[in-house]
Amino acid sequence: MYKSVLCYGDSNTYGYNPATDLRYPADVRWTGRLQMLLGDEYRVIEEGCNGRTTIFDDPVEGWKSGLDYLKPCLNSHKPVDIVILMLGTNDLKEVFHLTAEEIAEGAATLVRIIREFTEEKQGFIPRILLVAPTELGEGLPGSPFYGSFTESAITRSREFPACYRKVAEKYGCEFLNAADYAQPSTLDSLHLTAEGHIALAEAFAVAIRK
Repeated sequence: MYKSVLCYGDSNTYGYNPATDLRYPADVRWTGRLQMLLGDEYRVIEEGCNGRTTIFDDPVEGWKSGLDYLKPCLNSHKPVDIVILMLGTNDLKEVFHLTAEEIAEGAATLVRIIREFTEEKQGFIPRILLVAPTELGEGLPGSPFYGSFTESAITRSREFPACYRKVAEKYGCEFLNAADYAQPSTLDSLHLTAEGHIALAEAFAVAIRK
C-alpha cells in the first residue's frame, strides 16, 4: 500500500515556467520529480494553484485563498499520509500589507485545520512538512510582476524562515527552508527555474524518507 503525499501550494507547486508563462512538464516540476524519486511506495498529489494565498482573499481573484479549498482538498484525497505545505509568497503582494509574521500565522491557521480536519475525517493526523517559500529576487523591479510585488516583498521574504520555523515548532511540524535549495529565476525574480525544481524535489525526498 502506498503512502499519499499531498503537495499544497501556489504557482511554484503548480510548476509555472517564467520563460513561457506556461507549466513545466511533469518530469521537470518538483512534484513530478518527487514522484520519480520516491517511487511506487508513494503517490504524490499535485495541488498547486497560481496566485494561491494562505488564508487571505485577493480582491481581484477571491477564489485563490488556500483556506477555502483546503478542507475539500483533504477530504477528496483522504487518507492523506503526508502534507507538504508551501504557501506565503502571494501574501507578500502590496494589496495585503502583511508582515512576514502575519503571513506565517496564516500558514499556522492552515496547519491547525489540517491537523483538526484529518483527525476528524480520516482518524489520524498526517505528517506535515511546513516549507518557508523561496526568497524573491533582487531583480524584482524589472519583473513583469512588479507592482503587485514591490521591493519590500524582497525583505519580507527573507524573514520567512525564522517565522515559519516558529510555527513548525509550535505545532509539531517538520520544517524545510526552500531558499536553502532553490532561488527564483532572474526572468521574473519570483518563479523557480528547472534546476530549482530539481533541487527542491531532492530535498523533499530526503525529508520524507527520514
